[in-house]
Amino acid sequence: MHQATAPSFEQAQATISAILPAGTTAHIWLKALQAATPASLSGTVDGIEIGVVTTDNTEEFSFRTLTISQGGETTLSYDLSTTELSIVYWYSRQSAMTEGVRVLYTRPTNAMPELPGSYHFRPPFGWMNDPNGFGRFGEKVHLFYQHYPHTPRWNTMHWGHAVSDDFLHWTHLPVFLFPPSELSARADGLGGAYSGSAIALPGEQDGVRIFFTEHIKGRRPEEQRQFAMKIEDMISADAAELILPQRPEGLDLKLDFRDPYVFKGPDGRWKMLLGSRDHSGGVILLYETDDPQAAGGWRFIGILHREDRFKKKPAECPCLVPLGGASDDPETRWALIFGLLTSRDLATGRHNIAIATVGRFDGMSFEPEFEQELDFGTDAYAFQAFVDRSGPVGIAWLANWSDVSKDADMPTAMTLPRRLLLRDGALLTPPVDAVLTLRQNPIDSGGFLAGETVCLGNGMVEIVLDLAAAGNAFRLDFEHPETELSVQLDSEGLSIPFARAGDTVFPRYIAAGARPSFIRIFLDAGSIELFADDGRWTGTKRLPGFEGVRAARLVAPDGNVAAASIWQLKL
Repeated sequence: MHQATAPSFEQAQATISAILPAGTTAHIWLKALQAATPASLSGTVDGIEIGVVTTDNTEEFSFRTLTISQGGETTLSYDLSTTELSIVYWYSRQSAMTEGVRVLYTRPTNAMPELPGSYHFRPPFGWMNDPNGFGRFGEKVHLFYQHYPHTPRWNTMHWGHAVSDDFLHWTHLPVFLFPPSELSARADGLGGAYSGSAIALPGEQDGVRIFFTEHIKGRRPEEQRQFAMKIEDMISADAAELILPQRPEGLDLKLDFRDPYVFKGPDGRWKMLLGSRDHSGGVILLYETDDPQAAGGWRFIGILHREDRFKKKPAECPCLVPLGGASDDPETRWALIFGLLTSRDLATGRHNIAIATVGRFDGMSFEPEFEQELDFGTDAYAFQAFVDRSGPVGIAWLANWSDVSKDADMPTAMTLPRRLLLRDGALLTPPVDAVLTLRQNPIDSGGFLAGETVCLGNGMVEIVLDLAAAGNAFRLDFEHPETELSVQLDSEGLSIPFARAGDTVFPRYIAAGARPSFIRIFLDAGSIELFADDGRWTGTKRLPGFEGVRAARLVAPDGNVAAASIWQLKL
């Protein structure tokens, strides 16, 4: 039995106690409170000292480890007058994939809120943004993500890591990637291990290669360079090797050069996409290598795609996946998806638009056939996808940079994982089938269809609307403690009217011209996700705070809604 007690504070001494098994490792972050006195934490097992970790850094928390060779009553002790602790967790390499990490301590300002029943992925502590290295390696789905462990605010970037068997139930693993050494001792947000991807190596049962951007603000000539590393245990990162030290020459590219997405092309070679911009707008760069292990030999092919509709806005977080057919079939269409950082849609006032362009890809060039927005709510950003057993699956950061403030905490989540389908000349992104397992019991909606206000309990629900005819008008009004929130379908299209108290700007989250007939709405603490006609139109919006939507009321002309149901959801 592994159990921990709450930290004990007596005068200036604090202790954390837990019964830990043999062969485990504790990860500890600590910081000195006084420049003249180092921070120190000591560990004992059954009263026998196992080690001391120290740091004299007063700016940023320093990462240290303790090994518990012999199991037993483990006590970690530190002096409150000299030492500040941020995080302590432990794990066993033998059982990490099934049991994950066990958090022993986080600062109160850094801990995730308790949200029983919430079904979206969140980190165990700290800040999170872009999904990275999303893929199935071995039998499990792995999700890496941009991460700052010590506050729920963006700062120097690490990579977090989790695994799942079903895309819904996640096991948290140790923090995976750390910032470069010149940044790890600072808390000024000048860079770190930025976004990237991961691939399973052919012919190797456990071999995986990670690709990421190292960013150091102000470094010249390159703020951003591309690194790779091979990993085998999926727990810890080995030394990274520089694979792309500079941007391609002669293209007048700005400093943006990031987010390597590596995948197997239709010609059997490994390809890499990178986001950048030039004097005109955002560009996606294409590289390839003949190396079957993708370890090196990367050469620049050219600009794969350009998006200058929003002028000089950088393209970032690109991904490219085949839709419903073999990657080497010339008739297979591919979806190229990327975000446009700081873009603004003048018609609606929405920021940071994510674009999905569908066309043909032969390994060297991309021929677009049509383009659409990935998500009209815009809070499904930095989307990353891979081809799973039944087809492509993607996930996104359930937030938008327009909400981020350097002065405010903003705990966030990932979207529900989504499939990618090509149907009737459109890209569909419905949730994975596993979300049906979230349904616990129906909420009595006998009066819902008649326009009565229905209580939604803890607000973690799925609402299903079946319209009598495509495009039939309705309005679904929600009661939420911090927002005015609705879902509406009218002659202009499908929209999520949304406003917070104190807002002075009101973007319109609308899929103009949409005329769906079947709509699923997922509500959770801090979010709404809408999937119309199997994801033909998808809208995602982050909601402030973590209180759920309290109630809902359906307003529609008689006969417009043929059926309506509400399901209580829970992991």
